[in-house]
Amino acid sequence: MAEINSVTTLTQEGDVAVLTLNSPPVNALSANVREGLFEGFKAAIASPAKAIVLICEGRTFIAGADITEFGGASKGPSLFEVQDMIEGAPKPVIAAIHGTALGGGLEVALCCHYRVAVPSARVGLPEVNIGLLPGAGGTQRLPRIVGVEKALEMVTSGQHVPAKAAAEMGLVDEIVPEGQLREGAIAFAKKAVAENKPLVKVRENNARLESARGHPEIFANFRKANARKFRGFMAPENNIKAVEAAVNAKSFDEGLGEERKLFMELMTGPQSAAQRYYFFAERQAQKIPDVPDDTPARPIKKVGVLGAGTMGGGIAMNFVNIGIPVTIVEVKQDALDRGLATIRKNYERSRSARPEETEKRMSLLTGSLEMEAFADCDLVIEAVFERMDIKKDVFTRLDAICKPGAILATNTSGLNIDEIASVTSRPQDVIGLHFFSPANVMKLLEIVRADKTAKDVIATSMKLAKQIGKVAVLVGVCPGFVGNRILAQRQREAQKLVMEGAMPWDVDRVLYDFGFPMGPFAMSDLAGLDIGWVKEKSKGESIRDVLCEMDRRGQKTGAGYYDYDENRNAKPSPVTEKIINDFIVKSGRNPRKVSDDEILERCLYPMINEGAKILEEGKAIRSSDIDVVWVNGYGWPVYRGGPMYFGDQLGPDKVLAKMKEFQGKMGDDFRPAALLEKLVADGKKFADFKKA
Repeated sequence: MAEINSVTTLTQEGDVAVLTLNSPPVNALSANVREGLFEGFKAAIASPAKAIVLICEGRTFIAGADITEFGGASKGPSLFEVQDMIEGAPKPVIAAIHGTALGGGLEVALCCHYRVAVPSARVGLPEVNIGLLPGAGGTQRLPRIVGVEKALEMVTSGQHVPAKAAAEMGLVDEIVPEGQLREGAIAFAKKAVAENKPLVKVRENNARLESARGHPEIFANFRKANARKFRGFMAPENNIKAVEAAVNAKSFDEGLGEERKLFMELMTGPQSAAQRYYFFAERQAQKIPDVPDDTPARPIKKVGVLGAGTMGGGIAMNFVNIGIPVTIVEVKQDALDRGLATIRKNYERSRSARPEETEKRMSLLTGSLEMEAFADCDLVIEAVFERMDIKKDVFTRLDAICKPGAILATNTSGLNIDEIASVTSRPQDVIGLHFFSPANVMKLLEIVRADKTAKDVIATSMKLAKQIGKVAVLVGVCPGFVGNRILAQRQREAQKLVMEGAMPWDVDRVLYDFGFPMGPFAMSDLAGLDIGWVKEKSKGESIRDVLCEMDRRGQKTGAGYYDYDENRNAKPSPVTEKIINDFIVKSGRNPRKVSDDEILERCLYPMINEGAKILEEGKAIRSSDIDVVWVNGYGWPVYRGGPMYFGDQLGPDKVLAKMKEFQGKMGDDFRPAALLEKLVADGKKFADFKKA
């Protein structure tokens, strides 16, 4: 055995040289790995071996580039030099794939002459998720194997393709038994030598491109079909252009040059910088300074959910989906039956759930009308009406019913959890698990730490969130927590802007153009204007009151702030415009023209300012945690990083100056946070702040 460098070794088994890469945790293509591959292949080519197998130790094949090196000075051999060495080898090179071959990992494998994989392996080019495209030939080689249409899908979605599907596409040449990758790859290599198999260079395979040449409608139709999904993002369009280059370029090298140009355009642009920032922010959110990674978690083998409504049912589905039995309790039988029927319908509507899978999941649900059914649950989550007296009554009863060590969680979206915990004899077991609706779909989970919440309860909640596929962020107790507290700032300004002369569709358009999926008024129409509105108490005191009194309650009634056609397409409403203008006149003001810039600044800058207050109070651990909340729970465009990242890109000094300007004109709703003033005085950014 020859050690090439600290991460690669070369051995020979009969006529086959085996180059083994071992660079934990995911064999990323760092400078050290590239050097090991380059020197290792050089040695393997010079050896008497008749074939070469590339295999990786650990849990995965090469899982991609080392993105911590992005933007820095390049060291050692480039990835292109490694690929040229592999592709130009005068003997068969076989990639042996387990775990994942992603991004640069798949681009390396595509330079090998053949690829074998175990059934559990997955391959893909997910660079689009960090605002990039595969920059080492991925957009040029992939369509030459799988065809143009499939390549477009893969590079713009970042999907991970299972080994069986990859084999059907031609990306993998042979599936070998699980646990026998090394033996299978060596056997394949020996067979390639014995049968004198050709040295297949993907770059030379133009047959799959021919059918797309002269057919620009393939790309036009793909763009049109995905326009809504790709809106605002630069990376999908550049990925499409790169695949177009593969089809239309005079040579592989010309296409590669166009790919490189499109890659660098993204790499040096603001969107990929924001998306790479967010990539690390999401991972950083899992790290709790005073809750070490090795904190023991409590076993969660059975979950209880109080409330079978939309929220309770959605929460229950998360646990059933991973095989954890759930007891769901309601006050009345008809409400329980309705809730269980809705869960069943959700499963039946799901494209992926087969009938037997639906039955299996439903069998894990037990309905009851008695809270005593929670006696043997390890975790109970209440999803009842958002009123403190009701929550306290529930927790008093849960305290008496639940076994010692059970975690008692509230799904409140903003009530004081310390007050809720105070009615129990075990405040250390109480935590907030704020799911977002629909709870079985939305990725965000705000985990709310009360004053006395035990560290193992936090550790258990964070671990469980990952198991059920949520992005968890730990926050502190304050009205609205992090997400809704910041949202309140935007909602207030949106309403004030309308009372000054901006129409709801003006506000919505500006925020939509910024990158949000919809603006606040369109969102209100979607949710229903009558949520929390009581007909008997309504006195026409607000625009919403008048709209609801006219039975304009949103999309469900065909009218709200907007008018809707039979397909729920919105258009500005003259009725709403008259109501608003009447309110402005009654208030003694004159409507004015409000610029798009003012709308954006008044909606966003107070959000950034509120984030500063949250950091100052220690209700979020770091500014990036606030960004994770807003990207996952509120539709902040990931290509703008999040409100705090956006504030850092603008410059805290610009945010402060604008807040002071608005404060002078409009009062203390715009009073700058003390932390914002301090950061500007110290020449620092939100990302630099750490609570003592």
